Amino acid sequence: MSTLRIEQSEARAQHVKATADTLTVDLTDGRTISVPLAWFPRLLHGSVSERSNWRFIARGEGIHWTDLDQDISVEGLLHGQQSRESHASLERWLKNRQRKKSSDDKTPNRGLQPTPRTQKTRARRG
Repeated sequence: MSTLRIEQSEARAQHVKATADTLTVDLTDGRTISVPLAWFPRLLHGSVSERSNWRFIARGEGIHWTDLDQDISVEGLLHGQQSRESHASLERWLKNRQRKKSSDDKTPNRGLQPTPRTQKTRARRG
């Protein structure tokens, strides 16, 4: 019986694209991995701009989405591993996300406001 051994030493991500339903990762060895976005619910629930805000970690051994607090390893993708986040954890994340979004919508953007110190300085100059 033969077994398949996946070489991972040279498999590093070099380009990432997340559409509405697919995560596609191009590897430095020429392979391209495409998986359903449903495998990673945080990416699935993310906006286009959140899914576009990623960076490589460990020189391409993984990908991190800061806005979504999601890390995915190339090794995991090569092994066909979906997110292992529990349903309860995802629900908590979704509730916190909704709360944050609601509070962001209610907070007016006033830009930079002068501090009492700068107001005193301006009054003396003025």
